[in-house]
Amino acid sequence: MEREGYALVGRAINQHPAEKPYSTSIEEVPVTFERKPYVPSIDDPLMDAGTARATIAASRESPNGTQEGDWARTNQHRTVVQQHVAYWDRDNDGIIWPLDTYRGVRAWGWSIPLAFLAMFIINFNLSYPTVPGWLPDPFFRIWVSRLHKDKHGSDSMSFDNEGRFKPQNFEDLFAKYDRGNKGGLDAWDLLRAWKGQRMVFDFFGWSAAFLEWFATYLLLWPEDGILRKEDVRRVFDGSIFQHKADEYAAKQRKMKASGRKQGWAMNIRAKVV
Repeated sequence: MEREGYALVGRAINQHPAEKPYSTSIEEVPVTFERKPYVPSIDDPLMDAGTARATIAASRESPNGTQEGDWARTNQHRTVVQQHVAYWDRDNDGIIWPLDTYRGVRAWGWSIPLAFLAMFIINFNLSYPTVPGWLPDPFFRIWVSRLHKDKHGSDSMSFDNEGRFKPQNFEDLFAKYDRGNKGGLDAWDLLRAWKGQRMVFDFFGWSAAFLEWFATYLLLWPEDGILRKEDVRRVFDGSIFQHKADEYAAKQRKMKASGRKQGWAMNIRAKVV
């Protein structure tokens, strides 16, 4: 298969993408058909998908990042990876203490043991690379300004080494692993993604990626079992974390109000009887 000025190497059947002077899949390597990358269309709303964004987590559906709550505009002073953890830096001092991590996940309604486990895993493993010195921090604090040093392999690669967001890699994740074009990833898709993204001998990356997706599933807990693409994107820029905390707080207030009403009704009935 040839085009003027180009030679398409390999016996590309059902050429993908169509009408392009190249092919992303060849039949000699079946995995290239099983995991097709994201290819922008001519009128695609996501401009320059291969260029990393410093301050917005852009996707095809949200090319300008998160607009809810004016998130994108008010976070122009942070990289996307710094936005990802801003929820835990409540006092904006640029340091995340273990207690900050604990309080943050507890606000989602996670149990005390689970919150302690999350605190230990996160701060124990992510503190040292961010320390502005050679000696480990005895308090296991995380420095937000150096968070890009916590990047690991075997994940979606949506963050680059400087903490920017790479739309192409994010879109590739769903293009490759969202079977049936559901608009999200179910548990089996996540397992395939975890296996497909693994790098050789990257034991830390394998473990970290598994725990990150597990935590994401616990946080979003979709009723139909599908992690929606937009929700996952908002996990990357951190805008969904406070939203989930507010949801849980509202649910608790509603339950308390319902309990008070039931108690009041029982008292009235007791008095009548």
